[in-house]
Amino acid sequence: MSDDFRITAVSSLLQSHVFAVERRTVEHQDRSFHRDVVTHRGAVAILARDQEGRVGVLRQYRAPFDRETLEIPAGTLDVDGEAPLDAAKRELLEELGCEAGAWRLLGQFMVSPGWSTQVMHIFEAGDLTVGDRRPAGPEETASTIAWYTPDELLAVLRGEPAIDSTMAVALNLVYGRFFERG
Repeated sequence: MSDDFRITAVSSLLQSHVFAVERRTVEHQDRSFHRDVVTHRGAVAILARDQEGRVGVLRQYRAPFDRETLEIPAGTLDVDGEAPLDAAKRELLEELGCEAGAWRLLGQFMVSPGWSTQVMHIFEAGDLTVGDRRPAGPEETASTIAWYTPDELLAVLRGEPAIDSTMAVALNLVYGRFFERG
């Protein structure tokens, strides 16, 4: 039961512009132990579908894996006081160069609850107007955009050794068939 656990101390190990790392001392049944926790402000991701039903994705370099990945637009809630929907609108314009006339919250999920406080808010965007991108940072500036049909993305999900979990969750929420074996 979670009532048996309580945090008794927190110390800072690292502070970056995106996240922090804390060491938390937890007591449970007269024992104490430490857990290192990444604290994160949260993030948004957008499954943007054009008039033909294709999904907009980015292929961009990711340093943790030292390779390019295929991802839906996403970003951190890094503007003070910014609501998740406003962040999603900002990220969609930055990364795909699109504005959407229709928005729907698909859901929220804890990215990795064993070690991080990050919660991802996933939106679906439709009725798109394509304009100029406003990429931020070297990876985004060098990224490329592609539009895939749901069936093409299904092949990607089944074919790559590791894929972006946020894209997989978003696709499953909208199409509900991406993890079925067939």
